[in-house]
Amino acid sequence: MTIPAFLLLAIPPPIRAQKLPLASPPPGQASTPASLEDRRKALNDLFHDYWEEYLKHYPEFASTIDDKRYNDRISDYSVAAINDWLAFEQDDLLKLAAIDPTGFTDQEKLSQDLLMRTFEQDQEAADFKEWEMPVNQMDGIYATYPQLVAQLSFTTVKDYDDWIARLHALPEAFDQVSANMSIGMEDRRVPPRFLLEKTLAQVEELANQKPEDSPLALPLKKFPASIPAAEQQRIRTEMLDAIRKEVLPAYQRFARFLRVTYVLAGRTDPGISALPDGADYYRFLIRRITTTNLTPEQIHQIGLDEVKKDEAQMLAIAQKLGFKDLASFRASLKSNPKLHPASAQALLDAFRGYLTPMEAKLPQLFGLLPKAPFEVLPVPDYLEKTAPPAYYEPGAPDGSRPGRLRIDTYNATERNLYGVESIAYHEGVPGHHLQISIAQDLQGIPEFRKYTSYTAYAEGWGLYAEQLGKEVGFYQDPYSDYGRLEADIWRAIRLVVDTGVHSQRWTREQMVQYFHDHSNIDETSIQAEVDRYIAWPGQALAYKIGQLEILELRAKAQKALGPKFDLRAFHDEVLDSGALPLDVLETRVDAWIAAQQAAAPSAAH
Repeated sequence: MTIPAFLLLAIPPPIRAQKLPLASPPPGQASTPASLEDRRKALNDLFHDYWEEYLKHYPEFASTIDDKRYNDRISDYSVAAINDWLAFEQDDLLKLAAIDPTGFTDQEKLSQDLLMRTFEQDQEAADFKEWEMPVNQMDGIYATYPQLVAQLSFTTVKDYDDWIARLHALPEAFDQVSANMSIGMEDRRVPPRFLLEKTLAQVEELANQKPEDSPLALPLKKFPASIPAAEQQRIRTEMLDAIRKEVLPAYQRFARFLRVTYVLAGRTDPGISALPDGADYYRFLIRRITTTNLTPEQIHQIGLDEVKKDEAQMLAIAQKLGFKDLASFRASLKSNPKLHPASAQALLDAFRGYLTPMEAKLPQLFGLLPKAPFEVLPVPDYLEKTAPPAYYEPGAPDGSRPGRLRIDTYNATERNLYGVESIAYHEGVPGHHLQISIAQDLQGIPEFRKYTSYTAYAEGWGLYAEQLGKEVGFYQDPYSDYGRLEADIWRAIRLVVDTGVHSQRWTREQMVQYFHDHSNIDETSIQAEVDRYIAWPGQALAYKIGQLEILELRAKAQKALGPKFDLRAFHDEVLDSGALPLDVLETRVDAWIAAQQAAAPSAAH
C-alpha cells in the first residue's frame, strides 16, 4: 500500500473551495474543428496543455517524476488558488466535451473519457470542501516536504538553491493551510480530536529538531564532488539559516495553532457521517475510490462474507499444523520467536529474500516487464509511529531514482515474519512496482495517464499479486501461507470496519475488537490501521473490491476462452493501458475476450 504511497503513486484529487456552475459555449462558437485531423490535434493539444498546467500547479508532484522546471516552487494552498484551478478544469471540461470523438482510436477515446471523468468528479468533490480538512496524522503540509526531499536528486548547485527557495516559501504555505483549517472549524468540518492529538505530536517532533537534524536538511548529508567547497559552505549556511529562522518557526507556529485551537475543536465521533453532509460524502468517496456503485451496506456484507471464507481456509492450515482451532493457533504465533524478527535489519532482509525468486518467475506471467530498478528501505524515522507496515514509493520515470518498498521497522521485534512474503509481492513484484513501472513506460498515451491512479485498480492489483504468488508455487512454508490468508482477511476486515465506522456509527473500540476477533494482526499495526481508516474514509475499501473484480474478470475470460486462455496475455491486457476505473477495465477485458474468440477460428487454419 501507498501512502504516503497513495499520494505519490497517483495524481492527487485536487482540493476544491467551491463548485462552479457549468457554463455553455458562447453562442455561435463552433464546438469543434470539423476534420478528423483537426479534432485529433485539438484533443492532443488539450491533453498537453492540461498536463503542463497540472505540473505547474502541483510543482511537488512534478519534482517526484523528475521534472525539475518548478523545483524552486511550492503549491499555492490559498482558497483563491483552489478556486482558480477548479475554474481551469471546468473550462477544459467544456472544451473536451465539445470535441467529437468520431474516428478516434480506442486509446484516444479512452483518454478523452478518463479526463472528462476526472473533471466531473472534481466538480462533485467541490461540494464537500475537502480543502477545509487538509491535515491528519497520516498526511498534511507538515509531512509533505520532509517526504518530498527524500525523493529529489541533488547533483547541481541549482538543485540545492531550488530547495532553499522552497524552504523560504514554506512559512506562507503553513499560514494558508492554517487559514483553511480555521474556515473548516467554522463549517464544523474537522477531523476527530484523538487523531489531531497524534498529528500534533508529529508536528512537534519536527518543530523541535535541530536544523541540521531536520529531514529538510537531508541534501546537506552528501555533496557531489563537482560542487566546489566554497559553494558547499554557502549552501550549507543558507539552507540551515532558512530552516532555523523561517521553517522551524513556521512549524512551531503551526504546532501552537494545533495545540491551542485546532485540536480542541476536533470532533468526538470518529466516523465521517458526523460531518454535516457526512453520509453523502461517504457515498461519494466510495464511488471515487472503488469506481463502483456499491453501497456501504453491500460492501459491509461483502466484507463479512470474505472474512468467513478466509477463516475457513486459515482453520484448515491450523488443523494441518496440529491445532484444534484458530484461537489456539493464533495464540501460538505470538509466542513463537521464530516468527518474529530479531531486529529491524532482520525484518528488511526477510522482505528482500522473497523478492529475488519472484523476479525470476515474472517472464512466465507477463509479457510486459518493468524496466525501473527497485530497492527495499525503512520508513523515515518521523513517520514510523503511524505509518502502515509497508508502502511503495514509485521511482523516477528515467530510472534515476529506483522504486522503493518502504518497511516500517518501528517495534520491529513485535512484528511478524509470516506476513512478510505476501507484503513483498503486493508492494514489490508482481504488485505495485511492476504495475506502476509498466504504466510509466507506456507509449502512445497522454502523459497524464501514466501517472493517474485509481485506488481500486492499483491496490486491487497489489492484492491480486499476493494470491498470484500462491499460484506459481510460492508460500511453501505453511506459516507464510497462513500469512497470505491473514493479509487477505485484513483487507476483508477493512470492508467491515470502514463501513462500520463511517456508515453504521461504530466506535473506535468496536473496530479494534473486530480485528482482535478475526485476525492475529499485531497490536501496533491494528492501532495504526484503525486510525488510518478513520482519517481516510473509504480508501481501505479499494483493496478487496479491486482484487475481487480482477479475479472475476479472469474467471470470466477463462470460462469464455477455455484452453485458449493465456494468463500472460490476460495480465498484459489488464496492465497495458495503465490504471483504469474498474468499470472501464471490465469493458476492456470484455472486448479482449471477444477479440480472442473472433481470432480463434482463423488461428486454427
